[in-house]
Amino acid sequence: MDQSGIADRRRLRRKLTFWRVVALVVVLAGIAGLVVSNSASDSIAGKSTAHIARVTISGVITDDTEMIERLETIRKSDRVKALIIRLESPGGTSYGGETLYNAVRAVAADKPVVAEVRTLAASAAYMIACGTDYIVAGDTSIVGSIGVIFQYAQVSGLLEKVGVSVQEIKSAPLKAEPSPFHAASDEAKAMIRSMINDSYNWFVDLVADRRGLSRADALKLADGSIFTGRQAAGNGLVDIIGGEAEIRTYLTGKGVAESLKIVEWERRKSSSELLFGNAMVRLLTALEGGSIPFADQLRQLAERKLFLDGLVSVWQFGPAEQ
Repeated sequence: MDQSGIADRRRLRRKLTFWRVVALVVVLAGIAGLVVSNSASDSIAGKSTAHIARVTISGVITDDTEMIERLETIRKSDRVKALIIRLESPGGTSYGGETLYNAVRAVAADKPVVAEVRTLAASAAYMIACGTDYIVAGDTSIVGSIGVIFQYAQVSGLLEKVGVSVQEIKSAPLKAEPSPFHAASDEAKAMIRSMINDSYNWFVDLVADRRGLSRADALKLADGSIFTGRQAAGNGLVDIIGGEAEIRTYLTGKGVAESLKIVEWERRKSSSELLFGNAMVRLLTALEGGSIPFADQLRQLAERKLFLDGLVSVWQFGPAEQ
């Protein structure tokens, strides 16, 4: 064999060795991550002693089983003396907001719970804030957008232009209505309007009850309007303008020691994520000099639910990404 062939075989052997090492390290890192997360994370994060828990709800809200389970764990923990819900969300599905609201109320039945509105707590996110006992917002935070929306696409005009028609046979006129393939009938619009109004009335009653407002006053604020934190403090949608100092003051008044640390209760990664997700991205980034194409985009796609089903309570959903 000539020198060129020998060199090629050596390069191939080095590549095979490299990827074998990569696979082994990823598996070992995943196993180590599982062991560390299961046995030592609580003590490292400060959860092994008395503390104030804090969870962050951000982005578009959907049916979030993991967050509900996390809140239930917080509720049951004797070491958690209070809970801060940090909100940075434009809202999301009505059902997602409802389930998290109920989970927050369950915690509030056992220990003090405060909502900390950062940049934004609108629609379903404000619904969740109402589940707490005390809402703190910044002067320029965005609060409100109380309401419900149902959207559907209408593509019949496009289909006509390309010469496509959709035929359907159904059991009753309102089955699968409204349809994107033809204009909605008055009956279909009335059906959807009735459903929206029912969910809207539930939301308004919830705000009125939790914020100590009359239904008439709640309705005045529930026309979809958004408010700054200062405006919301004036109309009763939040309790006070401030931040951690104001949260501490409130909790101290509830018997929570001011000396307690605030500990972040972050989302716990699943075993598959530990083994094949972040471990792979971090390892390859280190080995390849930090230049994995589209690594951030792939991570976002893996963690994001791309579609919202059902009724939606969200402010300005679908902003263009920069």
